[in-house]
Amino acid sequence: MSLSIVPFESRYATRFKDLNVAWLEKYFYVEPMDTILLENCEANIIDKGGYIFFAQYNEEIVGCFALIKVGDRTYELGKMAVDPNYQGLKIGQALLVFAIEHAKQNKWDKLILYSSTKLENALYIYRKYGFKEVEIEKNLPYARSDIKMELLLI
Repeated sequence: MSLSIVPFESRYATRFKDLNVAWLEKYFYVEPMDTILLENCEANIIDKGGYIFFAQYNEEIVGCFALIKVGDRTYELGKMAVDPNYQGLKIGQALLVFAIEHAKQNKWDKLILYSSTKLENALYIYRKYGFKEVEIEKNLPYARSDIKMELLLI
């Protein structure tokens, strides 16, 4: 398997949106906050101190995730998606491991994420890599989010 994790390039912006919309429509629906982040990911994630990375498998972009800056040394792991044709190859886990390593290298304090208790496989993997459930705030930007997790890095 030839898998590499590559940083954001403008030419991948449409793929970022397409991967996420496909995932959202499969499990939930596209919400207003999704549209804001996906329609202009460079302005709303990268230019605000965040990161977007892609899984490249045999030269094709097949997965992605974003690290959205929420504090000085706190980032939200979000917008993770893998092309359905490439699921089952542990690409999502490779992306997660990369995200955690990236956070550690940058000496961040913690990663947070919001998910749904419907996504049992995803929650299992997050727990496997050390994420713990924490209290979730009220009035979140996503209706689908009913669980918040964090990974302390310090």
